[in-house]
Amino acid sequence: MPEDQAPSDQPDPTATGVRRTGWLRNRLIALGVALAVLLPLAYLWATSLVPSSYSANDMGYADYGGGPASGHQHHGGQSVADLTGPRTGVADVAVTLTARKGRFTLASGESVDGYTLNGSSPGPLIRARVGDLVEVTLVNESVPDGATLHWHGIDVPNAEDGVAGVTQDAVPVGGRHVYRFRAEVAGTYWYHSHQVSSEQVRNGLFGTIVIGAPSRDLVAAIHTYDDRRTINGRTGAPRVEVAAGTTLRVRVVNTDNTLIRTGLVGAPFKVVAVDGRELHGPTATTDTFPLAAGARVDFEVVIPAGGVLLDAGGVSLGVAPPGVDPPGGSLSSATIDLLTYGTPAPLGLDVANPDRVFEYRIGRRPGFLDGVPGLWWTINGHKYPDVPMFMVASGDVVKMTISNTSGQSHPMHLHGHHAVVLSRNGVAASGTPWWVDTLEVDDDETYEIAFLADNPGVWMDHCHNLPHASQGLMTHLMYEGVSTPYRISSVNQPE
Repeated sequence: MPEDQAPSDQPDPTATGVRRTGWLRNRLIALGVALAVLLPLAYLWATSLVPSSYSANDMGYADYGGGPASGHQHHGGQSVADLTGPRTGVADVAVTLTARKGRFTLASGESVDGYTLNGSSPGPLIRARVGDLVEVTLVNESVPDGATLHWHGIDVPNAEDGVAGVTQDAVPVGGRHVYRFRAEVAGTYWYHSHQVSSEQVRNGLFGTIVIGAPSRDLVAAIHTYDDRRTINGRTGAPRVEVAAGTTLRVRVVNTDNTLIRTGLVGAPFKVVAVDGRELHGPTATTDTFPLAAGARVDFEVVIPAGGVLLDAGGVSLGVAPPGVDPPGGSLSSATIDLLTYGTPAPLGLDVANPDRVFEYRIGRRPGFLDGVPGLWWTINGHKYPDVPMFMVASGDVVKMTISNTSGQSHPMHLHGHHAVVLSRNGVAASGTPWWVDTLEVDDDETYEIAFLADNPGVWMDHCHNLPHASQGLMTHLMYEGVSTPYRISSVNQPE
């Protein structure tokens, strides 16, 4: 440049073009990165959306467990609505239960908001003998979301199972529904709503039912209301007077969402039944019993002169002769293990040659469920409702392996059937036949169970930590040739 020529103030067009090109390239790269992240998220969000109304028939994908595949039944066949209990005949036990929402008083005097049956929670204890025809009429006076009654552990015909959107429609305010079934197996059971279950059961919509000949027994329903753990609706340490020398059956029902360590303090006792099934060769023990959410256990004890104490973790019930204070003390640190407790007996089931073999792998992963981000439960790697539909035929012997790597424990509950535990973590059962309808599967545990498919229908198979079920840890056992006319929706929320 000549010395007498001043530098130009004009921008260098070449440099400007380079900067513009770089800016554009950076913007395009940023846009590409954003799309690479957002498009998969949008896809995952969209594919996680659950229809506003759908049938359990259409859920997920059919898993035939190695058996013949005759088609995932969507329409036709036998309707769940026709799989009823006896429609005629005078009931031996007839009860009307009126469901209400509102503030009520516990048996121990505290006032809580929630749900009642005939004005109380727990609802009335229902008693029946083996062979009785039971008729229960549910009247919904004021439960705004609707209600049902599920007979937990009683293998009723499918139409009587009380699952909203699967075996019936939820009973609306002002409506009623009649359940009829034969009381076939003696045992300790309970009933509860299977509509918006995580809320309605937690807040009181449940009761107990005992089937069997009259005997000296004591029913103890454990439930937590507003962080208050109770026995039969009582906080603290209530007591019952029973004469010394009495052989007493203590029926403990866990209606909460988590496992409870329970047992008797003050005398040895026997574990005589679990989930409504008698144990073989029970022996006297003072160890603690781990009672899964939804499960039941029967203790048999001869009341000593000093009485006994039922401990249920934060609440207790004293049982002692008149004028005697129940004993103090705490539960044993040792745990009863039904894998080895009692003595073996024939199963009545050919588990060596099953007709169907299933896996039920419980996991957890981040993602969307119905458009909501979170950490969700999975079954065989799939999130609800894209979960396996376990398909069986009447008469099948079914073997199922349940494994859990989700980081939390899960009380797994199969409706309409009892299963026998064959092994845990590869160790074969060597004690009493251990029949269950609710099985606690801890993290990193694997159970092998078996059952006979002898109760046609569409049956829920879910976690009985009910918030877990509401978060997608549920699927169904479906019999070939059976379909349901009901639909899951905002009106029917079975959880």
